Amino acid sequence: MADQLSDAWLDVAKTPALDRLVSEGARFNNAYSNSPLCAPARSAMLTGRLNSSIGAYDNAAELPASIPTFAHHLRSAGYQTCLVGKMHFVGPDQMHGYEERLSTDIYPVDFGWTPDWDNPDDRFDWWYHNMASVTDAGVVEASNQLDYDDEAGFQAVRKIRDLARTKDDRPWMLTVSFTHPHDPYLTRREFWDLYDDDEIPMPAVEQLPNPDPHSRRLAHMIESDTTPPTEDEVRTARHAYLANVSYVDSLIGEMLDTLERLGMDENTVILFTTDHGDMLGERGLWYKMSFFEHSSRIPMIVSGAGVEPSSVDTPVSLLDVLPTLLSLGSCEEDEEAVGSDLLKVASGSDPDRTVLGEYMGEGAVAAVLMIRRGTEKFIWSAADPPQLYDLATDPRELNNLAETQDVSDWEEEVRERWDAEAIDEAVRRSQEERRLVDHAHRQGAYTGWDYQPHTDASEQYMRNHLDLNDVESGRRL
Repeated sequence: MADQLSDAWLDVAKTPALDRLVSEGARFNNAYSNSPLCAPARSAMLTGRLNSSIGAYDNAAELPASIPTFAHHLRSAGYQTCLVGKMHFVGPDQMHGYEERLSTDIYPVDFGWTPDWDNPDDRFDWWYHNMASVTDAGVVEASNQLDYDDEAGFQAVRKIRDLARTKDDRPWMLTVSFTHPHDPYLTRREFWDLYDDDEIPMPAVEQLPNPDPHSRRLAHMIESDTTPPTEDEVRTARHAYLANVSYVDSLIGEMLDTLERLGMDENTVILFTTDHGDMLGERGLWYKMSFFEHSSRIPMIVSGAGVEPSSVDTPVSLLDVLPTLLSLGSCEEDEEAVGSDLLKVASGSDPDRTVLGEYMGEGAVAAVLMIRRGTEKFIWSAADPPQLYDLATDPRELNNLAETQDVSDWEEEVRERWDAEAIDEAVRRSQEERRLVDHAHRQGAYTGWDYQPHTDASEQYMRNHLDLNDVESGRRL
């Protein structure tokens, strides 16, 4: 899993490992994030449920420990389940079905990032997105995020080797989640040098003179309305972003090579995706938080044992990940999950399949709801005028058909699928409660929920209470 990787960049970036997965597997060309923000997107993926149904609204909303994830299902069915890297769990449950977790998370796991819809014009001290990620983009040797993904990549490869030499004969599921190419757009020279400045595509759509209200709010939140980057800064940020896609690809390539060297590729299925995309300057916007294509359309690839190569146009989403993994693991279906097995979707054609999305994070003042079906995408919020785009004739989403066409049928479908007033009430109540709890936790002694990886050094390498011959033979591969 990558973070903030838009599908629009897969055919631009230099990604031999992902190209290999595509050539040997099923690529889904119209895959969507159900909530284009890190934590809620992952909660939807893990549970197969829409965020409004589980209370996982934003980047500081807790995924309830009582809701089964695909890790719970697979573990219950006899699988070893292991997580390496980012998953942005919020709250005291930092496992959510994983038997083992090898690294801590890169993001806070408390309620400190709770939005406040009652004060939409305020920029909070904790706000983690501004234009510094763009204006400071470029080449570094090390960074906070590079340190994190270096560790995740190392841990993942070593775990694959451990799975090959373990005496535990259970089948296994390993989730490896990197934080790149998420901003800040800082990259290493070796990946920067894969691209020339003159081959970096610039935004196809400049900042619009009359953007929709949600886009205006997002521009205010990230300060792009007051500090727009220069053309050189935009190009540099995009250059670094592409380089970091190649960096993640190199880590994936090392895992694939390790599986192949150990003969484990013959009975392993690999699913690659991300949580959401990145606007990267399109429409003058950066990062995510909207249902425009660059923000919400994501890579989705299933490759490996038993998967027929195919290019699939049927719309899919992160909600389809849980049913796919449960099917691969021969688990019972989760009756509460609303997605479908991706491999069954790939075997047939259903261009009118419906994909749903909800955005309830910062920058919104009411839930932003999305319906994607056929070639059309409908976006609705109680706070804003509706938007309807035909992606076949208007892939850049410049012609809002809702301004000239009757969209009452779409609005009726929204009312049938969602109770927007109830969602609004629940989100605001949750925000208020979480802000109170967070404030209380910061008075006096603070006890964090951050996951602490545990390593028992007394059982590593050579120790006199261990038979050294067994240690050596057991670790040899």
